[in-house]
Amino acid sequence: MSTDSSRYVSRLTRDTLALVLAGGRGSRLYELTDRRAKPAVYFGGKFRIIDFPLSNCVNSGIRRIGVLTQYKAHSLIRHLMHGWGSFRSELGEFVEVLPASQRTSENWYEGTADAIFQNLDIVETLRPKYVLVLSGDHIYKMDYGEMLAAHVAKGADMTVSCVEVSLEDAKGFGVINIDENYRIKSFDEKPKEPKPMPGSTTRTLASMGNYVFNTEFLFDQLQKDAADPNSSHDFGKDIIPKLLNSHNLYAFPFRDKSGKQPYWRDVGTIDAFWEANMELVSVQPELNLYDNNWPILTHHRQLPSAKFVFRDADREGKALDSIVSAGCVISGATAINSLLFSNVKLHSYSLVEDSVLLPEVEVGRHCRIKRAVIDRGCHLPPGTVIGEDPVEDAKRFRVTDKGITLVTPAMLGQSASASVG
Repeated sequence: MSTDSSRYVSRLTRDTLALVLAGGRGSRLYELTDRRAKPAVYFGGKFRIIDFPLSNCVNSGIRRIGVLTQYKAHSLIRHLMHGWGSFRSELGEFVEVLPASQRTSENWYEGTADAIFQNLDIVETLRPKYVLVLSGDHIYKMDYGEMLAAHVAKGADMTVSCVEVSLEDAKGFGVINIDENYRIKSFDEKPKEPKPMPGSTTRTLASMGNYVFNTEFLFDQLQKDAADPNSSHDFGKDIIPKLLNSHNLYAFPFRDKSGKQPYWRDVGTIDAFWEANMELVSVQPELNLYDNNWPILTHHRQLPSAKFVFRDADREGKALDSIVSAGCVISGATAINSLLFSNVKLHSYSLVEDSVLLPEVEVGRHCRIKRAVIDRGCHLPPGTVIGEDPVEDAKRFRVTDKGITLVTPAMLGQSASASVG
């Protein structure tokens, strides 16, 4: 990109307010979101899902950000305060929490559009030229400046970012049909039978839940939608379909410079969450978390380095093909192809394979854990076996169709304090 182009995009990002929708539960994650909103779910050893859209904003040059919260937001808000509270307010930079507060009625946020509508007075005081509405639910790295530039270049009223997904996965997204100029011809929210995209029989374009609006246009449409008693006040279900024939709505396919689709994951199921974390322990994962040019920012806890102790013949502390975070102690135990978050303790003679252990997990002696997700704060008693007999596991834990076992403190009969989210 030329210097002039970079300056142009920089002006666009400075004129943009980002609003991150982070109030959803993520019901398909089941007990993993019993104590936290989906954007607060852990990912990748030290991050939370919300860190990815927020880092994308900062790396794109967008430094005015509001995070809209609702469902069980305590741990999410605490994370935002600890990890994202260092912006320079005197320079107009901020990451602010915008909780559901019944600003316009006695109702909580009733849909994605309503969530923005209830904060229009805040948006108005900031006077951005563009509003970037982002989903707080996905794992990816994206330069939003490119999307803003495409929005302006096409004279769009609204731009929707999209990715290619399988027809089966598309059932959970808004499916987009475009013409040769990327103008949106149709938009079907979570269709039972998605239609394939041109040139393919197995894939289609799905909305990422990221939208660019001209601010005045957004205000007008949200006010009309709020006055419609038949609306569910959702962008995908209501706003977009009503605008297709009367306004300039364009798609922005998420692609890299070679035209290929970059890494993007919806970790909205236990299986998808496990798979995305397992991808990271491979030799060259598709998602590069070691990229200094596009760092993923988060709250860094002050913890000691990971420690491995004992090297007896039958009692050796080691981790193979694994990610081990700060504060972990592997004491005479073995971790293979696994991801250990902070402060995990593995005791002697235990074996952990193909598993994701969230912070503060403690695995007792002589345990065998395989293909599992162990939630934060679980203390597995000595001799616990998980992942070898799905029938037995299902009696105590949640076992997915793909054989991944989810274990939470409640399933073990253990309490979890409100501060452990």
